[in-house]
Order: sequence, then structure tokens, then C-alpha cells
Amino acid sequence: MATRQEERLIQERKLLLSGNEAAAAAAWEAGVVYATGYPGTPSTEILETLTTYPGVRCEWAPNEKVALEVAAGASLAGVRTLVAMKHVGLNVAADPLMTLAYTGVCGGLVVITADDPSMHSSQNEQDNRNYARFAKLPLFEPADSSEVRSFLKEAYLLSERYELPVLFRMTTRLCHSKSVCQAGSRGETKTPGYQKDFVRNVMVPANARVMRVKLEQKLGRLAGEVESTGLNRLERRGGTGIITSGNVYNYVREALPKASILKLGISWPLPRKAIREFAASVERCYVVEELDPFLETEVRALGINLSETPHPPSHIGELSPEAVSALFDEASSPEAAPAAVESPGTGEIAPRPPVLCPGCAHRGVFMTLKKMKLTVNGDIGCYTLGALPPLESMDTCLCMGASIGMAYGLERALAGDNKTRVVAVIGDSTFLHSGITPLLNIVYNGGRTTTIILDNSTTAMTGHNEHPGSGRTLGGEPAPALDYQALARAVGIRFVATVDPYDVDLFRLTVERALEFDGPAVVVARRPCVLLPQVRGTVKPKVRLDPEKCTGCGACFRIGCPALGQDEETGKCRVNQAFCTGCGLCTTTCPCEALEL
Repeated sequence: MATRQEERLIQERKLLLSGNEAAAAAAWEAGVVYATGYPGTPSTEILETLTTYPGVRCEWAPNEKVALEVAAGASLAGVRTLVAMKHVGLNVAADPLMTLAYTGVCGGLVVITADDPSMHSSQNEQDNRNYARFAKLPLFEPADSSEVRSFLKEAYLLSERYELPVLFRMTTRLCHSKSVCQAGSRGETKTPGYQKDFVRNVMVPANARVMRVKLEQKLGRLAGEVESTGLNRLERRGGTGIITSGNVYNYVREALPKASILKLGISWPLPRKAIREFAASVERCYVVEELDPFLETEVRALGINLSETPHPPSHIGELSPEAVSALFDEASSPEAAPAAVESPGTGEIAPRPPVLCPGCAHRGVFMTLKKMKLTVNGDIGCYTLGALPPLESMDTCLCMGASIGMAYGLERALAGDNKTRVVAVIGDSTFLHSGITPLLNIVYNGGRTTTIILDNSTTAMTGHNEHPGSGRTLGGEPAPALDYQALARAVGIRFVATVDPYDVDLFRLTVERALEFDGPAVVVARRPCVLLPQVRGTVKPKVRLDPEKCTGCGACFRIGCPALGQDEETGKCRVNQAFCTGCGLCTTTCPCEALEL
């Protein structure tokens, strides 16, 4: 049942939406007919929400590079397209992105890059504003859900006006926080049609040289337009002036309520004239931004003498009103708000260390690999938790797909060292994202690396998203599920086996055989994620504890299952029946046979 506030908003044709939900709504209203991407927090919900709107074809691609290339093809037919990904995904898509700036687009094409300051769920916190300067593309930075909705529509208009793809930067805080938006209706969609253009679309060197000049001409015209765009906003207040952009504006507004602000909605190209005039009109001028000194560097390059905050920013991690306040003090900035007073009863939340879910099939894999004392090159996914105590059985984790290449390189460098045995461990979705090519590399160069594919039939870490091996599309339609064994054999792998990781003895035996095989090997550890609806709905017997047999040795705790705890009075094991999934893994670790199904 809708709350009173929700009912009032509905009557006023207003909606309370997260940034991701607002992006989906805006794409639909802008007339987008094709949307694609790769799931990754904090951007995942954009396409998952957009797929609920009529008239839009939404798809998960195997990786971000493929997504952008497909969207470029759809744009070539004159329709509006959307590509959504998290910040590191733009690294994968950078190859087509750089040249797409030269070819330009026909139908509007917007690339949403969702940055993750403070690395809430990422391996780095790169600042993708740098890509706008690097790729020579316009960059939009909304501050809240309402601006996401209005800015995205403007981004499509600008994309088509200048025939350029547009970067649309969001951050974790913006993606997941909610604000009120005005409801809208779907705009007119364009009729697909393709026109052949050899010079524009075929980037051989002779054509690329022509398009390179045209790109600079477009940027020159665009630089003039951003000076007068309504997406950049000037707020006159006190003598202190703040130049900022995106979600950071909200922190500045709260921390410095009396300061004048130049808020950049389009932060590349910079509105140079507006910045100079603003800086000249205030007594002190500062730049406040998250992560890299992107704006600061460019403003200083204009010859503007910026003031230094009393406490220099670290350029590391996510900002907040408190963090912005900490940059200033009342002596240097009368506009600063008084320090926030902590409410009574508030305090730190008890830490909750990340851990694999009860019944997770990955647990048996890493428990076994630890016992085998293998050097494990890991990858990006929920199975990365295998690196943490008590499993502690993953040695590396770099980026999507790197496990296989790193394992091969390590094995080559250690040739002749019989003491170090190396394997690569990679999830099914990650393997499809960027693991196939390094596997080809092993075969091509005569390696013998063993690769373990953890097939749990979903992209679990980002919210159980479909992929080419799951048997369903983003929209839920049935789709062919990739046969990993057949693929491995097709690229030249002669040792291929599939095993249930719950059967730890058979899994260990299979890995031993793979390591002894004279050539590269692939072991598919197949067991659907315990949180998938079809698995969660099955009823299994729970593990039972015989307290008479339990000695409290703690051997069962070494697998890190949340369903197992220690009784404070007796020191013995106790089984939380609400958490237990009945996988039975703990029964294989108990030397006293006190745990049984």
C-alpha cells in the first residue's frame, strides 16, 4: 500500500526515484529504443529497471566493449541508444570509445559511467572524468535524481546536435540515493534507417585524419555552447566562491550554505569564460571535487589563482558534508556551517566482515585448494571472498579475466619449480566477459595451466544477472546456454571435466588429474548459486549436531560458514537452522563426526 507521501507525489505526477531508476525513466522518455551494458555495482539497476518499460530492447552484453560496439551499430541506424556500466567497465570499452569520437553517431548515444568513490564494491576508484578529456567527448554530471532525469534528455539532444557520443557520469551515492522527480511521457522514437558514408564510418588512416579535424571543429562549437547552457548554474551568496560539479554540489550546499557556487552540469568542455567571471567576482575561489583534481587542474591552467583550503583535500575516497566542512574553518570561510552535532544514541555500527553465503558452492572449492597448497590466481566476483579468512586461499585478484593470464605468466616464470603449483579460478560470467582470450593464449603458446571455472549459473555478485551461460536474457526470455566443456575443447583444451564442488573428494581428485595432465586443462565446478529462486525454493534436510560427539575443536569453523557458530557456554559448535542450507560441507570437515545430515 502506498504511503501518504507516495500518494501525494502520484497525484502531483511526481516520483521518488533513485538515480539509477531516474536514468531508466529518462532513457525511456527520451525515446531510447536499444540499451545494453554489463552488470556492475553501482550501475546494474539502470538496465534492470529500463527493461520493465515498453518499447525498449534491453540486453546484457558479454562485456562492456561488446556493449558499446553494439550500441554504436544501433546508433548507425539512426535510433537512440544507451550503454550503462560501472567505472572500470569503461576501461574495457575504451578501445571503441576513442574512435567512436571520430566517427561520431547518427542516433543519440549516451554512455553512463558509474564511478565508485571509496570503492564500496570495486577494485579501484578511478575518476572517469578523465576519459572525457582523453576521448574528447562532452561530459554531463547530474547532482540528484531530478537532474539525472532532465540532464539525460539534454544529453541525447546534444549527442545528435554534434553527432558525438556523450559521457554521463554518476557515482555510487547518486545511483542509490533517492529524490523527487517530475513524471514524464515517452518522446517520439526515430524510424531506423542507414546511410552509407565511407569517409565517416571506415576508420582507415586517410579517413581518420579527416574525421580528427572534424572532431576538433565540433569541440570548438561545443565549447561555445557550454558557456550559456542552463545546465551550469550560478548561485550568488557570500564572498567565498566554490566551483564544483555532480553530487559534490549537495555536500557543498549543506556544508557552506552562504557560499557562492558555480555548479557545472556539463563539466567538459569547461565553460572557461563563466569560470573566469565567477572567480573574478568572489573574494576567495575554491574548487571542491571528489577524487582527482580534474577541475582544479583545468581552472589553474586558465591562469586563475585559486585559494587553498586550510586543510588540503586528500583526493582519496568519497566526500560528505562533514568532509567538505573539514576542508574549511570559520576563520577562512565565514560561510561555513557550524559543525554538525551528533544525535544522541548514534554510534558506530558493529563491523560485519564479508563472507560467502551459507551453502555457497565456492566454499568447498577454496577449502580444497587451500588443503592442496596451490597458488591460486583469482578474479573479480563474489568468490573473491575466498581470499579472506578463514579460507585464505586466493593469491591474486587484479581485474576481470586476469586470473587466467596471470596464472599462465606465473607458471611460465616458475618453469622448473616443482614446489609451486598454479591454478586460475574464474567465475562463469567473468570467464565470458574476458576469460576466453587468455585461455586461447595458453593453448596457442603451448602452456599447461589449469583453469577452474566456477559455474553458478548467474552473475551473482551484482544481483543475480543473466549472462550467455545462464540460459536466459536480461528480459527473462529463454536463451541458449553456453556449453563450457564444448567451448574449451573448441579452443584446443584436451583435458576438460565438470564436477560438483559439493563433492569435495571428487573435486580434489579432478584438480589433481588436471595438474598432472601434460597440457592445459579446464575444470568446470558446476553448482547453481544457493540464492537463485529455483535453488532457494528446494527443501533440504538441515545439518544436525550431536553434542555428545562434539569436542569443540573448531575444525568446522575453518570453512567460514555463517550457519556455524560457537556456543558461549559450552564452547562447542552450534548450527543456526535458519541459515543452514543443507549443503553438508561441514560434515566433511568434522573429525569427530558430530555433524551429520
